[in-house]
Amino acid sequence: MAALLNDYSLEEAFLGVVALAVGAVPEGLPVVVTITLAIGVSRMAKRNAIVRKLPVVETLGSTTVICSDKTGTLTQNEMTVQEVMAGGERYTVSGVGYGPIGDFSQAGARINPQTYEALSECLRAGLLCNDSRLVPIDESWRVEGDPTEAALIVSAQKSGFDRDTLDRNWPRIDAIPFESQYQFMATLHSDGEARRGYLKGSVESILSRCNGALSATGDCVALDADLIQRCVDEMAGKGLRVLAFARADLPPNCQGVTPEDVAEGLTFLGLQGMIDPPRREAVEAVRTCQAAGIQVKMITGDHVATALAIGRQVGLGGLLSRKLLAISGQEIEALSDTDLIKVANRISVFARVAPEQKLRLVKALQARGHVVAMTGDGVNDAPALRQADIGIAMGSTGTEVAKEAADMVLLDDNFATIQAAVEEGRRIYDNIIKSIVWLLPTNASLGLIIVVTAFVGLGVPVTPLQILWINTIAAVLLGTMLAFEVQEPGVMQRPPRPPRQPLLNRASVQWILVVGVLLCVVAFTVYRWELIDIESAAPVWSAQASAVNAIVFGQIVLLFSCRSLRYTMFKLGVFSNRWLLLGVSLMTVAQLLFTYTPAMNRIFKTAPIVLTDWFVIIAAALAIYLLIEGGKWLRRRRARGQKLAILR
Repeated sequence: MAALLNDYSLEEAFLGVVALAVGAVPEGLPVVVTITLAIGVSRMAKRNAIVRKLPVVETLGSTTVICSDKTGTLTQNEMTVQEVMAGGERYTVSGVGYGPIGDFSQAGARINPQTYEALSECLRAGLLCNDSRLVPIDESWRVEGDPTEAALIVSAQKSGFDRDTLDRNWPRIDAIPFESQYQFMATLHSDGEARRGYLKGSVESILSRCNGALSATGDCVALDADLIQRCVDEMAGKGLRVLAFARADLPPNCQGVTPEDVAEGLTFLGLQGMIDPPRREAVEAVRTCQAAGIQVKMITGDHVATALAIGRQVGLGGLLSRKLLAISGQEIEALSDTDLIKVANRISVFARVAPEQKLRLVKALQARGHVVAMTGDGVNDAPALRQADIGIAMGSTGTEVAKEAADMVLLDDNFATIQAAVEEGRRIYDNIIKSIVWLLPTNASLGLIIVVTAFVGLGVPVTPLQILWINTIAAVLLGTMLAFEVQEPGVMQRPPRPPRQPLLNRASVQWILVVGVLLCVVAFTVYRWELIDIESAAPVWSAQASAVNAIVFGQIVLLFSCRSLRYTMFKLGVFSNRWLLLGVSLMTVAQLLFTYTPAMNRIFKTAPIVLTDWFVIIAAALAIYLLIEGGKWLRRRRARGQKLAILR
C-alpha cells in the first residue's frame, strides 16, 4: 500500500513484498545452527564423549549440577587391597596394581597368611565368591570383569592361593548375583561332602546376617559388631573401600542357594580394605567445574567415611574449602520429597545410594531449578538417566540398557571427559549466539531497506533475487564458519547460563537493531552515491551491484566482530579460525563473479563497477567495523567500572 501511494507500479509493489519476505526471513539460520551442533558432536567424539541426541550439545553449556559416580569416574578404578581384618586382627598388604607380587605383615613383621585360619578363610572367600578373571598380557595384567573382584583375586594370590586349584577342590554349585537391593553376592561350593556358602558385600548387609565370627585360630566366637564397626570407620577414613565376608555352612544335600538360605546364622570372616586412588585429571576437572559455577556431587555405593575421604581428595569441598557434607541412602530413604529438595542442594557426597534413590535426587535438584547431568552404568540407573537433563552412560562398564537411556556415552568413563563436554557445550552455545547476531542484522537491514524504499521512495538498492543471493551464499560461506570458532578466554570462569534465559538478551537485540540500521544506511548511501543517471538502466544496475557488495562486505567485517561479542578479533588471534578466513576468501571470489561475469550480470541484473566504487564500499565497511568495535569497547569499559564499584 505504501509503495502504491508513492507512485510505484503494482508489479514493483508486488516485488517489494516478495523482497521483504525473502529478506526478513533468515533462511540460513537452521542450516548454520545444525552445522554448528554437528561440528560440536564431532569435536566431542574426539574427546571421548559420544552424543546420542543433538540438542544435548547446547544443553551441556547450561549444566549447573553434575552428579557423578565415584568408582572409575572420579577414581582410577584400579583397586588394590591394602588392609585386611580377620579374627579380630589387622594385617597390611604390600604391592600395587594387579600383579600378584606383595607380602602380608602384622605390626611391621612379615607373616605367612596360610598359618592364620581366619585370615586364610577371608582371602579364600574373596577368591571363590568372585566372577572376574585376571589375564596375563606380556608384562601386565588385563581384568576381565569387575576391578573390585580383581583386587580380591590379587590379595588371595599374594597369600599363596591358586585359583584353579581352589576351583577344583571347591567347585561352584550355585550363586546369587550381586543385587543393589541385597548389597551382597553369594556362591555355593562343595568339596564332595560339605556344602559351604561364601558371601561378600557391604558391611551393613553382611553383619546383619551374622551371629558369630571366626577367631584367629579358626574357632567360632561371639560377634563383636562394635570392634568391626570401629575397624570399618578407620579403614574408610583412609579412603579405603571396605568389603565384608561371611560363610554359611549349609546342609550336605543342598543343591542351590537363595537369599533366604543366607538371611541369618552366618559366620563373619573379616574385612578387606582396598584403595582406588583419584584420577589426577578428575581433580583438575572438578576444580574447573567449580570455577565455572557448576556443583559436582558424588554418588557412590561405598561407606560414608570412604566417600567423604575420596570426596576430600578430589576437592568436592569447593573452592572456598567449605565443610564437605555427606548423607547416606538410608537417610535419604527417611526424607520426604520436600525435605530432600531442601537438603540435596547443599550435600556434595551421597553414599550407600540405591539406583532408585538416584531418580529422587535428580527430581529434587531439578525442583531447585538446576540443569542436572547424571552418570550411570547399571540397568537400574536407566530411570535416573532418562529423568536427568543430560543422562551420561559409561562406555566401558555401562550396560546396553543404560546406554540406550542416556543422552551421552563416555568412552573412557572419566569425569574429565564430562568437564570437557561441558566446556565444548559452552563453546557451541557461544558460537550459535554469534551466528544469530551475525545473521539477523543482515536480514533486519534487508527488510528495513524494502520498508524505507516503500515509504520514502529512494529507489530500490537490492532486488528480491539479489536478496536471495545475499541470504543463501553468505549464510553458507560466512555464517557456517563461525561454527569453527575457537573457545573464548574465560569460558569456564563464568557461571552457567540460567535455564530460562532467552536465547537473545536485551544487549543482543540492541546489537541486531543497531547493526541492521547501519547496514541499511550504508546500502542506501552507496546506492545513491553510485546512481548517476536514473533514466539509464546500466547505472541503476551498477548502483545495485555496489549496494549488494556494500552489504556483503559489511557482513564480512561484522563476521570478524562477531567472533567475540566481548573481545576484538586480535584478542582471539587473527589466524586462530582458518576456516573463517577461507570462507571470507571464497565469498570475495563469489562477489567478484557476481559483479563482473556476464552470465551473473544477466541473471541478477547487475553491471560491473569501477575501482573507485570499491574504495567507497571498503570505506563504508571499515566505518561499520570501527563503530561496532567502538560499541564493544564502551561495554567493556562500563562492565569494568561496575565491577570496580562492587569491589569498593
